[in-house]
Amino acid sequence: MINISSWDGTLSAAEFYVAACAFSELWKKFNLALPQWSWIPSSKRPGIPFNHVEGYLSMENVILPSFEQEDYQGDDLMEKEEYSCSNVDEFIDDAILVQNYCHEVNHYDFHIVYSTSYRVPVLYFRAYRSDGQTLLSDKIEKDIPPNSAKLLMKSKWTFITQEEHPQLNRPWYTLHPCGTTDWMKLLLTNEDSVGQDGVASEKYMVSWFSVVGQVFGLKIPFEMLGNIGTL
Repeated sequence: MINISSWDGTLSAAEFYVAACAFSELWKKFNLALPQWSWIPSSKRPGIPFNHVEGYLSMENVILPSFEQEDYQGDDLMEKEEYSCSNVDEFIDDAILVQNYCHEVNHYDFHIVYSTSYRVPVLYFRAYRSDGQTLLSDKIEKDIPPNSAKLLMKSKWTFITQEEHPQLNRPWYTLHPCGTTDWMKLLLTNEDSVGQDGVASEKYMVSWFSVVGQVFGLKIPFEMLGNIGTL
């Protein structure tokens, strides 16, 4: 249980594992037609307690929703701290269907990895064409919603960078976590369901992805948000 009054916005490695498992189960429950998050076990990294189960969440072969079909009217999460959600109902070959006739269909792999330095989840991703060719950042910017691309250029909360994947030791893109603790404190402090005892760490990942997922047009279903209070 997180004591909001004295909380610094971080998670321990053990809390990350609990939050990741809860997030994966909720995603599976409310996103049956979408690609699923799975826990990938891995070897220990420096800074991770010996008794902690080391690994990361993985969701691969994702085709981003077409931003022409999304409703972006200035109500962006990172600008107004208002959180909305919707289902993406269609899929193809275990990937999110996109009806985007202006661009070639590209595929994305997403990993949620625990940062021992920042003590928060970090979203790593790679993008590639159907023939396997890796996409560069300028091509990725054309895939994400226009509001996200604009905000990533000026936002103090997060920005895209490229660095070595801590588990795979290969260069991946990532949403830099430097502002994560600040907006997570803001988000969960204003959470209506926070009780006197604090907030369950299982809520953390759902709330966190409700922000970072929207960078790519991946929104948390309403039912999933509504159930984080019952974890």
